[in-house]
Amino acid sequence: MFFVKENGRTIPVADKVFALSGGAKAAIAKKGKDAVVNATVGALLDDNGDLVVMSSVTEAIRSLTPADYAEYAPITGTPAFKEAVVKALFGNYGPSGHVRLCVTPGGTGSLTSVIQNYSNYGDSVLTHDWCWANYKNIAISQGRKFKTFRFFNEDGVFDAEDLEKQLGELAAVQDQVVLLINTPAHNPTGYSLSLDDWDKMIAVLNRATCNVVLFLDIAYIDYAGEEDEVRAFIPKLDGLKDHVLTIFGYSASKTLTAYGMRLGAIVCMSKNEEVVEEFRRAAEYAARSTWSNCNRSAMVTMGKIYSDPELRAKVDEERKIYRDMLLERGRIFEKTLNDNGVKCVPFTAGFFVTIACDNPDEIGKKLEEQDIFCLALAKGIRVSIASVSKEKCVKCAEAIAALLK
Repeated sequence: MFFVKENGRTIPVADKVFALSGGAKAAIAKKGKDAVVNATVGALLDDNGDLVVMSSVTEAIRSLTPADYAEYAPITGTPAFKEAVVKALFGNYGPSGHVRLCVTPGGTGSLTSVIQNYSNYGDSVLTHDWCWANYKNIAISQGRKFKTFRFFNEDGVFDAEDLEKQLGELAAVQDQVVLLINTPAHNPTGYSLSLDDWDKMIAVLNRATCNVVLFLDIAYIDYAGEEDEVRAFIPKLDGLKDHVLTIFGYSASKTLTAYGMRLGAIVCMSKNEEVVEEFRRAAEYAARSTWSNCNRSAMVTMGKIYSDPELRAKVDEERKIYRDMLLERGRIFEKTLNDNGVKCVPFTAGFFVTIACDNPDEIGKKLEEQDIFCLALAKGIRVSIASVSKEKCVKCAEAIAALLK
């Protein structure tokens, strides 16, 4: 006898990523940490395979009072948290328009909110074909359809032409389209849209014949490169016409290496104050009717960090160490692939590198036989360089290249 209603969803027996990670952990328990490559984890680990927890953030957490843990937080977030998010998100590129935001349980909460508030039941949500699989799960779970455009053309270049084609097809049947774009340090490829890519995308969106809600998933922005460089696209958003609304999905969980604190924000920016006020009301309502309110202690922690210049400097300095470590891993992995005659999907920075192949499940199984655990996607193999040392990056890249050749 069964009771669950799938309602258009396909509910798996187990989550693919967590099941694979569980297999890697079992292999480590049996053979030892050094003998296994667990490249499945979407969190930053040091070269010993231990979770990176920034000591400067821990310092802020230890200063909290019991009330900081126990008291309910405002639905949209504490004032200090909101100020902190604006500082963290925009950096030296302060917003040119009006801004409103609502706290969410991690970046995932911002995705749920934007789809819930800016699309109708039965609408299609549009994103790139290389994407985090949970995008589709979130959309389908809310009664939406899922459509993709080709992220890269045959030359490995951002495919603005296919974006325009797919957007045009949706504009013919919908009055509004939610477009999910994950940049910089895209999951799963590690690609960051260049400023030239941005010019092309903005031109496409400005030609759209329907309203477009451009949702920018910037979860990995603080590990994508130098702070100003990775935010240089923000002023270009001023070039969007009035029928395009920009909304950001920000993950403080990743910025602070505090994944379990589940802290994020959905942030709306517009030159029209009525539009951002409409956003605020809808985001607050959506929050109240789903998760209600979020982790107050996490909000207080972030507020403390960004209101204390000395503590913030410590956090920024410590994060830079780990960001540089991550970037070095990515360069080593990519170079090893290239030296062995294999290219990855265009990569810039971030937690992941992806190698396209025709038989990812088969390659994934053969890697497991070598105690190398990577995620098999629909069109390739995703490697979490965030979770493996430089030495294991080399080992993993060589193994994949050997199998592909």
